[in-house]
Amino acid sequence: MLVNLSGKNVLIGVTGSIAVYKACEVVRLFVKSGANVEVVMTPSATKFISPLTFEALTRNRVLVEESESWSSELNHIDMAKKADVFIIAPATANTINKLSKGIADNILLSTALAYSGELLIAPSANTQMLKNHYTQGSIKMLKVNDHIIIEPQSKLLACGDEGNGALAEPLEIYYQGAKALLSDEFWSDRRVVVTGGGTREKIDEVRYISNFSSGKMAKAIALELYLKGADVCYITTKDRDELPNDIYVIDVEDAQEMYEYTVDAIRVAKKGKMSKASMNNTQTPHLIQKRPYLFMVAAVADYTPSFPQDGKLKKSMLGDKWSIELKQTTDILSNINKDGITTVAFKAEMDTQEGLANAKNLLIQKDVDAVCYNLLKDATSFGGDSNEITFITKNQEIPLGRDSKLNLAKKIVSNAKALSNE
Repeated sequence: MLVNLSGKNVLIGVTGSIAVYKACEVVRLFVKSGANVEVVMTPSATKFISPLTFEALTRNRVLVEESESWSSELNHIDMAKKADVFIIAPATANTINKLSKGIADNILLSTALAYSGELLIAPSANTQMLKNHYTQGSIKMLKVNDHIIIEPQSKLLACGDEGNGALAEPLEIYYQGAKALLSDEFWSDRRVVVTGGGTREKIDEVRYISNFSSGKMAKAIALELYLKGADVCYITTKDRDELPNDIYVIDVEDAQEMYEYTVDAIRVAKKGKMSKASMNNTQTPHLIQKRPYLFMVAAVADYTPSFPQDGKLKKSMLGDKWSIELKQTTDILSNINKDGITTVAFKAEMDTQEGLANAKNLLIQKDVDAVCYNLLKDATSFGGDSNEITFITKNQEIPLGRDSKLNLAKKIVSNAKALSNE
Protein backbone atom coordinates (compact mmCIF):
# COMPACT_ATOMS: atom_id res chain seq x y z
CA MET A 1 0.00 0.00 0.00
CA LEU A 2 1.70 3.16 -1.23
CA VAL A 3 0.82 6.63 0.09
CA ASN A 4 0.91 10.03 -1.61
CA LEU A 5 4.31 11.69 -1.13
CA SER A 6 3.95 14.40 -3.76
CA GLY A 7 6.07 17.45 -3.01
CA LYS A 8 8.49 15.50 -0.79
CA ASN A 9 12.22 15.35 -1.51
CA VAL A 10 13.77 11.98 -0.74
CA LEU A 11 17.53 11.44 -0.77
CA ILE A 12 18.76 7.84 -1.00
CA GLY A 13 22.36 7.05 -0.10
CA VAL A 14 23.81 3.87 -1.61
CA THR A 15 26.99 2.17 -0.37
CA GLY A 16 29.07 -0.75 -1.64
CA SER A 17 27.03 -3.76 -0.56
CA ILE A 18 25.86 -6.71 -2.62
CA ALA A 19 22.34 -5.69 -1.54
CA VAL A 20 22.64 -2.51 -3.61
CA TYR A 21 20.24 -3.94 -6.19
CA LYS A 22 17.45 -3.67 -3.60
CA ALA A 23 18.01 0.08 -3.48
CA CYS A 24 16.53 0.21 -6.99
CA GLU A 25 13.23 -1.10 -5.61
CA VAL A 26 13.35 1.37 -2.69
CA VAL A 27 13.82 4.20 -5.18
CA ARG A 28 11.00 2.89 -7.37
CA LEU A 29 8.55 2.81 -4.43
CA PHE A 30 9.22 6.45 -3.56
CA VAL A 31 9.03 7.54 -7.20
CA LYS A 32 5.72 5.67 -7.60
CA SER A 33 4.42 7.58 -4.54
CA GLY A 34 5.07 10.89 -6.30
CA ALA A 35 8.18 11.94 -4.37
CA ASN A 36 11.15 13.66 -5.99
CA VAL A 37 13.99 11.16 -5.45
CA GLU A 38 17.71 11.83 -5.70
CA VAL A 39 20.57 9.41 -5.14
CA VAL A 40 24.12 9.78 -3.83
CA MET A 41 26.55 6.87 -4.23
CA THR A 42 29.89 5.97 -2.67
CA PRO A 43 32.72 5.05 -5.08
CA SER A 44 32.45 1.39 -4.05
CA ALA A 45 28.69 1.36 -4.76
CA THR A 46 29.36 2.26 -8.40
CA LYS A 47 31.34 -1.00 -8.73
CA PHE A 48 28.12 -2.94 -8.13
CA ILE A 49 25.69 -0.82 -10.13
CA SER A 50 25.94 2.10 -12.54
CA PRO A 51 24.65 5.57 -11.60
CA LEU A 52 22.81 5.45 -14.92
CA THR A 53 20.40 2.88 -13.43
CA PHE A 54 19.27 5.31 -10.73
CA GLU A 55 19.15 8.20 -13.17
CA ALA A 56 16.76 6.20 -15.35
CA LEU A 57 14.55 5.46 -12.32
CA THR A 58 14.54 8.96 -10.81
CA ARG A 59 15.02 11.21 -13.89
CA ASN A 60 17.62 13.05 -11.78
CA ARG A 61 21.41 13.16 -12.00
CA VAL A 62 23.12 10.95 -9.42
CA LEU A 63 25.66 12.54 -7.10
CA VAL A 64 29.00 10.72 -7.24
CA GLU A 65 32.56 11.98 -6.82
CA GLU A 66 32.88 12.69 -10.54
CA SER A 67 29.53 14.43 -11.03
CA GLU A 68 29.69 16.90 -8.13
CA SER A 69 29.22 20.44 -9.43
CA TRP A 70 29.38 23.79 -7.68
CA SER A 71 27.73 25.57 -10.59
CA SER A 72 24.48 23.69 -9.91
CA GLU A 73 22.69 22.03 -6.98
CA LEU A 74 24.40 18.72 -7.70
CA ASN A 75 26.72 18.89 -4.70
CA HIS A 76 26.73 17.48 -1.20
CA ILE A 77 25.72 20.74 0.50
CA ASP A 78 22.71 21.61 -1.66
CA MET A 79 21.43 18.05 -1.84
CA ALA A 80 21.59 17.76 1.95
CA LYS A 81 19.74 21.07 2.38
CA LYS A 82 16.76 20.25 0.18
CA ALA A 83 16.21 16.66 1.36
CA ASP A 84 13.13 16.12 3.54
CA VAL A 85 14.45 12.69 4.48
CA PHE A 86 17.82 10.99 3.95
CA ILE A 87 17.87 7.19 3.82
CA ILE A 88 21.11 5.21 3.51
CA ALA A 89 20.21 1.79 2.13
CA PRO A 90 22.20 -0.36 2.02
CA ALA A 91 24.64 0.88 4.69
CA THR A 92 27.80 -1.19 5.06
CA ALA A 93 29.57 -1.74 8.40
CA ASN A 94 32.33 0.59 7.15
CA THR A 95 29.80 3.38 6.49
CA ILE A 96 28.03 2.84 9.83
CA ASN A 97 31.29 3.10 11.77
CA LYS A 98 32.35 6.23 9.89
CA LEU A 99 28.94 7.89 10.30
CA SER A 100 29.09 7.51 14.09
CA LYS A 101 32.51 9.20 14.17
CA GLY A 102 31.62 12.07 11.84
CA ILE A 103 34.11 10.94 9.21
CA ALA A 104 33.43 12.39 5.75
CA ASP A 105 35.99 10.85 3.39
CA ASN A 106 33.62 10.19 0.47
CA ILE A 107 30.77 12.02 -1.22
CA LEU A 108 27.99 10.16 0.63
CA LEU A 109 29.54 10.68 4.07
CA SER A 110 30.12 14.36 3.28
CA THR A 111 26.43 14.67 2.36
CA ALA A 112 25.41 12.91 5.59
CA LEU A 113 27.56 15.28 7.65
CA ALA A 114 25.92 18.26 5.94
CA TYR A 115 22.40 16.90 6.55
CA SER A 116 20.71 18.43 9.61
CA GLY A 117 17.81 15.98 10.01
CA GLU A 118 17.61 12.45 11.37
CA LEU A 119 19.21 9.82 9.16
CA LEU A 120 17.49 6.53 8.38
CA ILE A 121 20.13 3.83 8.15
CA ALA A 122 19.46 0.33 6.82
CA PRO A 123 22.47 -1.91 7.62
CA SER A 124 23.60 -4.62 5.25
CA ALA A 125 26.68 -6.57 6.30
CA ASN A 126 28.12 -9.95 7.20
CA THR A 127 26.79 -11.15 10.55
CA GLN A 128 30.18 -11.02 12.28
CA MET A 129 30.94 -7.56 10.91
CA LEU A 130 27.58 -6.36 12.23
CA LYS A 131 28.04 -8.08 15.62
CA ASN A 132 31.56 -6.67 16.05
CA HIS A 133 31.63 -4.52 19.19
CA TYR A 134 32.91 -1.53 17.21
CA THR A 135 29.92 -1.72 14.85
CA GLN A 136 27.50 -2.30 17.72
CA GLY A 137 28.95 0.69 19.53
CA SER A 138 28.52 2.81 16.41
CA ILE A 139 24.89 1.73 16.04
CA LYS A 140 24.21 2.65 19.68
CA MET A 141 25.84 6.05 19.16
CA LEU A 142 23.72 6.71 16.06
CA LYS A 143 20.56 5.81 17.99
CA VAL A 144 21.55 8.12 20.85
CA ASN A 145 21.82 10.91 18.28
CA ASP A 146 18.20 10.20 17.24
CA HIS A 147 19.06 8.52 13.95
CA ILE A 148 16.80 5.62 12.94
CA ILE A 149 18.21 2.13 12.39
CA ILE A 150 16.06 0.05 10.06
CA GLU A 151 16.74 -3.40 11.45
CA PRO A 152 18.30 -5.97 9.08
CA GLN A 153 16.90 -9.45 8.52
CA SER A 154 18.23 -12.86 9.48
CA LYS A 155 18.62 -15.13 6.47
CA LEU A 156 21.19 -16.80 4.20
CA LEU A 157 23.60 -14.01 3.26
CA ALA A 158 25.38 -13.55 -0.06
CA CYS A 159 28.67 -14.59 1.56
CA GLY A 160 27.18 -18.00 2.39
CA ASP A 161 26.80 -17.38 6.12
CA GLU A 162 23.38 -17.58 7.71
CA GLY A 163 22.43 -14.96 10.29
CA ASN A 164 21.49 -11.36 10.92
CA GLY A 165 22.71 -8.78 8.42
CA ALA A 166 20.52 -8.96 5.31
CA LEU A 167 19.05 -5.64 4.18
CA ALA A 168 15.47 -4.99 5.31
CA GLU A 169 12.82 -5.50 2.65
CA PRO A 170 12.38 -2.48 0.33
CA LEU A 171 8.74 -2.02 1.43
CA GLU A 172 9.84 -1.83 5.08
CA ILE A 173 12.47 0.79 4.23
CA TYR A 174 9.83 2.69 2.25
CA TYR A 175 7.40 2.67 5.20
CA GLN A 176 10.07 3.92 7.60
CA GLY A 177 10.92 6.75 5.19
CA ALA A 178 7.27 7.64 4.65
CA LYS A 179 6.75 7.72 8.43
CA ALA A 180 9.62 10.19 8.80
CA LEU A 181 7.97 12.39 6.16
CA LEU A 182 4.38 12.18 7.41
CA SER A 183 4.70 11.98 11.20
CA ASP A 184 2.27 14.21 13.11
CA GLU A 185 3.08 15.40 16.65
CA PHE A 186 -0.51 14.78 17.73
CA TRP A 187 -0.28 11.07 16.90
CA SER A 188 3.40 10.60 17.66
CA ASP A 189 3.82 7.91 20.35
CA ARG A 190 0.06 7.94 20.99
CA ARG A 191 -1.19 4.44 21.68
CA VAL A 192 -3.93 3.31 19.32
CA VAL A 193 -5.84 0.03 19.13
CA VAL A 194 -7.31 -1.00 15.76
CA THR A 195 -9.47 -4.09 15.29
CA GLY A 196 -10.12 -5.60 11.87
CA GLY A 197 -11.49 -8.51 9.87
CA GLY A 198 -14.50 -10.75 10.34
CA THR A 199 -14.43 -13.13 13.30
CA ARG A 200 -14.60 -16.88 12.69
CA GLU A 201 -16.92 -18.75 15.04
CA LYS A 202 -15.96 -22.41 15.34
CA ILE A 203 -18.51 -25.14 14.55
CA ASP A 204 -15.98 -27.97 14.56
CA GLU A 205 -12.29 -28.32 13.70
CA VAL A 206 -12.84 -27.65 9.97
CA ARG A 207 -15.98 -25.47 9.82
CA TYR A 208 -16.82 -22.01 11.10
CA ILE A 209 -19.37 -19.19 10.76
CA SER A 210 -18.02 -15.90 9.46
CA ASN A 211 -18.79 -12.91 7.22
CA PHE A 212 -17.45 -11.25 4.07
CA SER A 213 -15.27 -8.63 5.79
CA SER A 214 -11.85 -8.43 4.07
CA GLY A 215 -10.09 -6.41 6.78
CA LYS A 216 -8.72 -3.98 4.16
CA MET A 217 -10.26 -0.87 5.74
CA ALA A 218 -8.80 -1.72 9.15
CA LYS A 219 -5.42 -2.46 7.62
CA ALA A 220 -5.43 0.91 5.82
CA ILE A 221 -6.29 2.72 9.08
CA ALA A 222 -3.54 0.86 10.98
CA LEU A 223 -1.02 1.87 8.31
CA GLU A 224 -2.15 5.52 8.25
CA LEU A 225 -1.84 5.76 12.03
CA TYR A 226 1.62 4.17 11.94
CA LEU A 227 2.77 6.68 9.30
CA LYS A 228 1.50 9.49 11.55
CA GLY A 229 3.74 8.18 14.31
CA ALA A 230 1.20 6.33 16.47
CA ASP A 231 2.08 3.26 18.53
CA VAL A 232 -0.36 0.87 16.86
CA CYS A 233 -1.74 -2.40 18.21
CA TYR A 234 -3.64 -4.16 15.41
CA ILE A 235 -5.99 -6.96 16.48
CA THR A 236 -7.15 -8.91 13.44
CA THR A 237 -8.46 -12.14 12.00
CA LYS A 238 -6.68 -11.46 8.71
CA ASP A 239 -3.04 -11.47 7.57
CA ARG A 240 -0.51 -8.70 8.22
CA ASP A 241 0.84 -8.64 4.64
CA GLU A 242 2.08 -5.22 3.45
CA LEU A 243 2.14 -3.76 6.96
CA PRO A 244 5.28 -2.37 8.64
CA ASN A 245 7.07 -4.67 11.07
CA ASP A 246 6.75 -2.06 13.85
CA ILE A 247 2.97 -2.48 13.99
CA TYR A 248 2.21 -4.88 16.83
CA VAL A 249 -0.22 -7.45 15.41
CA ILE A 250 -2.36 -9.80 17.50
CA ASP A 251 -3.98 -12.65 15.57
CA VAL A 252 -7.40 -13.74 16.81
CA GLU A 253 -10.09 -16.09 15.60
CA ASP A 254 -13.47 -15.60 17.27
CA ALA A 255 -15.51 -12.87 18.95
CA GLN A 256 -14.50 -13.89 22.47
CA GLU A 257 -10.79 -13.67 21.61
CA MET A 258 -11.39 -10.32 19.93
CA TYR A 259 -13.12 -9.05 23.07
CA GLU A 260 -10.46 -10.30 25.50
CA TYR A 261 -7.50 -8.98 23.52
CA THR A 262 -9.22 -5.64 22.90
CA VAL A 263 -9.86 -5.18 26.62
CA ASP A 264 -6.24 -6.07 27.38
CA ALA A 265 -4.86 -3.79 24.63
CA ILE A 266 -6.92 -0.84 25.91
CA ARG A 267 -5.68 -1.48 29.46
CA VAL A 268 -2.07 -1.37 28.24
CA ALA A 269 -2.76 1.70 26.07
CA LYS A 270 -4.03 3.66 29.07
CA LYS A 271 -0.76 3.14 30.94
CA GLY A 272 1.08 5.64 28.73
CA LYS A 273 4.52 5.25 27.20
CA MET A 274 8.03 6.28 28.16
CA SER A 275 9.25 9.28 26.19
CA LYS A 276 12.52 9.13 24.20
CA ALA A 277 14.02 11.64 26.60
CA SER A 278 13.20 9.38 29.53
CA MET A 279 14.72 6.35 27.88
CA ASN A 280 17.96 8.27 27.29
CA ASN A 281 17.97 9.90 30.73
CA THR A 282 17.05 7.67 33.66
CA GLN A 283 17.33 10.60 36.07
CA THR A 284 14.20 12.26 34.74
CA PRO A 285 11.64 9.54 33.92
CA HIS A 286 8.54 10.86 32.21
CA LEU A 287 5.47 9.09 30.86
CA ILE A 288 3.78 10.31 27.70
CA GLN A 289 0.14 10.59 28.80
CA LYS A 290 -1.57 11.07 25.47
CA ARG A 291 -5.19 9.97 25.36
CA PRO A 292 -5.37 6.62 23.54
CA TYR A 293 -7.76 5.81 20.69
CA LEU A 294 -9.75 2.75 19.69
CA PHE A 295 -10.82 2.23 16.06
CA MET A 296 -13.34 -0.63 16.20
CA VAL A 297 -13.33 -1.65 12.53
CA ALA A 298 -13.72 -5.41 12.96
CA ALA A 299 -16.91 -7.15 11.82
CA VAL A 300 -17.60 -9.11 14.98
CA ALA A 301 -20.12 -11.96 14.80
CA ASP A 302 -23.36 -11.39 16.73
CA TYR A 303 -23.80 -15.13 17.35
CA THR A 304 -21.53 -18.13 17.87
CA PRO A 305 -22.23 -21.87 18.07
CA SER A 306 -23.28 -22.88 21.59
CA PHE A 307 -21.41 -26.19 21.46
CA PRO A 308 -18.34 -26.10 19.17
CA GLN A 309 -17.16 -29.64 18.51
CA ASP A 310 -13.74 -31.25 18.63
CA GLY A 311 -12.77 -33.12 15.49
CA LYS A 312 -14.84 -33.11 12.29
CA LEU A 313 -18.58 -33.76 12.34
CA LYS A 314 -19.48 -36.43 9.77
CA LYS A 315 -22.23 -35.78 7.26
CA SER A 316 -23.49 -39.32 7.78
CA MET A 317 -24.06 -38.52 11.46
CA LEU A 318 -25.83 -35.22 10.81
CA GLY A 319 -28.46 -36.45 8.33
CA ASP A 320 -30.29 -34.48 5.64
CA LYS A 321 -30.82 -31.41 7.83
CA TRP A 322 -28.51 -29.80 10.35
CA SER A 323 -29.58 -27.27 12.95
CA ILE A 324 -26.86 -25.43 14.83
CA GLU A 325 -27.76 -23.83 18.15
CA LEU A 326 -26.31 -20.33 18.45
CA LYS A 327 -25.82 -17.96 21.36
CA GLN A 328 -25.10 -14.25 21.41
CA THR A 329 -21.49 -13.11 21.55
CA THR A 330 -20.22 -10.43 23.92
CA ASP A 331 -20.91 -6.97 22.48
CA ILE A 332 -17.39 -5.50 22.59
CA LEU A 333 -18.29 -1.82 22.30
CA SER A 334 -21.00 -2.08 24.96
CA ASN A 335 -18.83 -3.92 27.46
CA ILE A 336 -15.40 -2.31 27.29
CA ASN A 337 -14.49 0.50 29.69
CA LYS A 338 -14.27 3.59 27.48
CA ASP A 339 -13.18 5.99 30.23
CA GLY A 340 -10.05 7.86 29.15
CA ILE A 341 -10.12 6.60 25.56
CA THR A 342 -11.51 8.09 22.35
CA THR A 343 -13.55 5.50 20.43
CA VAL A 344 -14.41 5.43 16.74
CA ALA A 345 -16.91 2.74 15.73
CA PHE A 346 -17.73 1.42 12.26
CA LYS A 347 -21.22 0.62 11.05
CA ALA A 348 -21.95 -1.21 7.78
CA GLU A 349 -25.57 -1.15 6.66
CA MET A 350 -27.60 -2.26 3.65
CA ASP A 351 -30.80 -0.50 4.69
CA THR A 352 -31.06 2.67 2.61
CA GLN A 353 -34.02 3.88 4.69
CA GLU A 354 -32.84 3.30 8.24
CA GLY A 355 -29.08 2.74 7.84
CA LEU A 356 -28.03 6.31 8.66
CA ALA A 357 -30.39 6.47 11.65
CA ASN A 358 -28.98 3.17 12.95
CA ALA A 359 -25.44 4.56 12.66
CA LYS A 360 -26.42 7.70 14.58
CA ASN A 361 -28.08 5.64 17.29
CA LEU A 362 -24.80 3.83 17.80
CA LEU A 363 -23.33 7.02 19.28
CA ILE A 364 -25.74 6.82 22.21
CA GLN A 365 -26.29 3.07 22.44
CA LYS A 366 -22.58 2.21 22.56
CA ASP A 367 -21.33 5.52 24.03
CA VAL A 368 -18.75 6.14 21.30
CA ASP A 369 -17.25 9.42 20.10
CA ALA A 370 -17.76 8.88 16.37
CA VAL A 371 -19.19 6.40 13.89
CA CYS A 372 -17.94 5.68 10.38
CA TYR A 373 -21.09 4.79 8.44
CA ASN A 374 -20.75 2.65 5.34
CA LEU A 375 -23.83 1.96 3.20
CA LEU A 376 -23.29 -1.32 1.34
CA LYS A 377 -25.02 -2.40 -1.83
CA ASP A 378 -24.73 -6.18 -1.33
CA ALA A 379 -22.12 -8.86 -0.61
CA THR A 380 -20.07 -7.70 -3.62
CA SER A 381 -19.35 -4.47 -1.71
CA PHE A 382 -16.89 -6.37 0.48
CA GLY A 383 -13.26 -6.95 -0.44
CA GLY A 384 -12.86 -4.04 -2.85
CA ASP A 385 -10.21 -1.34 -2.69
CA SER A 386 -12.68 1.54 -2.35
CA ASN A 387 -15.46 2.50 0.04
CA GLU A 388 -17.88 5.30 0.82
CA ILE A 389 -17.87 6.63 4.38
CA THR A 390 -19.80 9.24 6.36
CA PHE A 391 -18.03 10.32 9.55
CA ILE A 392 -20.69 10.95 12.20
CA THR A 393 -20.30 12.65 15.58
CA LYS A 394 -22.90 13.97 18.04
CA ASN A 395 -22.67 17.39 16.39
CA GLN A 396 -22.18 16.74 12.67
CA GLU A 397 -22.16 14.39 9.69
CA ILE A 398 -19.13 14.65 7.42
CA PRO A 399 -19.41 12.89 4.02
CA LEU A 400 -15.95 11.58 3.14
CA GLY A 401 -17.13 10.47 -0.31
CA ARG A 402 -16.21 7.38 -2.29
CA ASP A 403 -12.47 6.89 -2.41
CA SER A 404 -9.73 4.30 -2.06
CA LYS A 405 -9.59 2.76 1.40
CA LEU A 406 -6.12 4.23 1.92
CA ASN A 407 -7.35 7.76 1.12
CA LEU A 408 -10.42 7.22 3.29
CA ALA A 409 -8.17 6.08 6.13
CA LYS A 410 -6.33 9.41 5.87
CA LYS A 411 -9.63 11.32 6.06
CA ILE A 412 -10.92 9.20 8.96
CA VAL A 413 -7.72 9.67 10.98
CA SER A 414 -7.81 13.42 10.30
CA ASN A 415 -11.41 13.69 11.53
CA ALA A 416 -10.63 11.47 14.52
CA LYS A 417 -7.88 13.91 15.50
CA ALA A 418 -10.49 16.69 15.57
CA LEU A 419 -12.36 14.78 18.31
CA SER A 420 -9.62 15.62 20.77
CA ASN A 421 -9.53 18.69 23.00
CA GLU A 422 -5.73 18.42 23.36
